[in-house]
Amino acid sequence: MKLLRRAFALFIPVVLFAAPVAAQDANFYKGKRINIVVGFSSGGGYDTYARLLARHYSKHLPGNPDVIVQNMPGAASLKSVQHLDAGAPKDGTTITAFNPGLITQSMTIPDKIKVKFTDVAWLGSIGEDLRVCYTWGATGIKTWDDLVKAPQFILGDTGAGSSSYVNQRMVKDIFGVKVKQVLGYPGSAEKRLAIERGELSGDCSSWTSIPEDWLRENKIYTVLRFGEHVAMGLPASVPYGKDLLKDEKMRQVYDVLMAPSEIGRPYIVSKAVPADRIEILRKGFMATAKDPAFLADADKQKLLVSPLDGPTVEKMLKEIYGASPAAVAAAKEISGDS
Repeated sequence: MKLLRRAFALFIPVVLFAAPVAAQDANFYKGKRINIVVGFSSGGGYDTYARLLARHYSKHLPGNPDVIVQNMPGAASLKSVQHLDAGAPKDGTTITAFNPGLITQSMTIPDKIKVKFTDVAWLGSIGEDLRVCYTWGATGIKTWDDLVKAPQFILGDTGAGSSSYVNQRMVKDIFGVKVKQVLGYPGSAEKRLAIERGELSGDCSSWTSIPEDWLRENKIYTVLRFGEHVAMGLPASVPYGKDLLKDEKMRQVYDVLMAPSEIGRPYIVSKAVPADRIEILRKGFMATAKDPAFLADADKQKLLVSPLDGPTVEKMLKEIYGASPAAVAAAKEISGDS
């Protein structure tokens, strides 16, 4: 009985102090500023989605903090991820938007991508990243068969690790297209200028990142889609990459390489952020993603929205990191990481 009274006495302070701590976290954001750090230059898809989120996020957070976007390009957005635990405050005022292609690279080249994405806190994803490859009209390459026969297909990217980089290597190493990669572009905006100048033959990118006027004026030809789902406006006749593969081993490798695209447009914070504050950010994130004003804004920009919450993404990550060593080894070789 004495032990019971002692345990109860020790329990009382925990109960008494739990509510004030939660209240402090709820009031923390009043007068604060949240920085959404995007791992690419301005003007690209990740930047566009982040600015969409920033315009609506504040009203779904207690204290209605200012929310701004900062661009931190470098190493295919790895620099922005590393910033969370190497310079950014760990109080819930820094959020990172990055390219999920790094998840694959964290498995295939862990010595270079020294981040395990189960070791960060996930707010969620705005939506699946529907990936395609397209050609610039002036190249004369109009179909997948044309591309396979082409003597050269020049593609550009920021560097190893991005989804675009992985897609390009898949086109080259899985499907045998004669791809020449040019690396070092800061982001999508710079790549688009290079395509218009004829320096690049096209791109492998998110469907939603393709300029609307390019689609409207038939300046490009979409020749391959990487996802099973057909995006709105994309002809159903565009072949699905996995359907082109007959070898079961290669199909498994394809799944490993494409799994991060299902996560799509992710937002993370440091796991060192207090748990109650992470929960506030998560709830606000999902509330924003369902806000009619947010959805209307997205629709106006023709941005696809299919939100995933943090716990769902974390479950998906466990499955991704549970891939067989053989599939990971093959993915490493195909993506050029060997």
